[in-house]
Amino acid sequence: MQITNNIDPWPKGWGQKTSIMGVINLTPDSFSDGGDLNSTKKVLDQVNHFLSNGADVIDLGAQSTRPGAEEVGSNIEIKRLIPYLKLIKSVHPDILISIDTFNSDVAYEALLNGANWINDVTGGRRDKKILDVVSKFNCPFVITHSRGNSQNMNELSKYQNLLSEVKSSLETLVKNALDKNISEKNIIIDPGIGFSKDINQNLEILRNLNVLKNLNFPILIGASRKRFIGEILNQINPKDRDIGTLAISCLCSHFNIDIVRVHNVKMNSQILKVADKIYRK
Repeated sequence: MQITNNIDPWPKGWGQKTSIMGVINLTPDSFSDGGDLNSTKKVLDQVNHFLSNGADVIDLGAQSTRPGAEEVGSNIEIKRLIPYLKLIKSVHPDILISIDTFNSDVAYEALLNGANWINDVTGGRRDKKILDVVSKFNCPFVITHSRGNSQNMNELSKYQNLLSEVKSSLETLVKNALDKNISEKNIIIDPGIGFSKDINQNLEILRNLNVLKNLNFPILIGASRKRFIGEILNQINPKDRDIGTLAISCLCSHFNIDIVRVHNVKMNSQILKVADKIYRK
């Protein structure tokens, strides 16, 4: 039996603009803003700031997926996540909330408490039961290309043919989802910028986003503040990488990418309003 949330799970103007997913990490160790949002006031202030500046979806995460991050397990993830999810939904019942998790137990509890999307950096590879949960709740599901886990992903960046292997892996993950009766219309794909890929591989994917467009699914790009941008700009502090992030958001507008996942919603919203006017007729 499917459980359907009453809210339309798609942002206003979906497919007609580059939508924005604003990142809120409820973790002490995320690479960009770990530990920043350590009170209900700070979290609500950030949500309000995002919404007032153009965020279409809020992405809540309670388990860091940066390279080297320790896994805390479903119980701690749920304890971190659910109180804030309930709080945000009580204040903003109609907003769209995505949950950044690869654990089926976390996905289930979150969807039961009003979440609208599941964003799995393993695309269902890590915990296959998450596919059953997504199917049951009939919700949008972001399927990301990655290899290994946070502990070993940096060692798994050797490819014979990067683009064809990423595309093939996404096709397999999509097939797994469809086989679990996840609706085709609920699938969004993400090439996994920064996940088991080095700087040149990230750039190759970004130059060739048309290859992913051939899969005929909406695409999410999550490059915000990532290490390869810091390497290009010689910026160690992730918060100093927003200008580089904006360059990628403009590129995404040029390729008619459906949604970008970003930390600085205000800057990206402003630049995408201009870029979409140029690129989307």
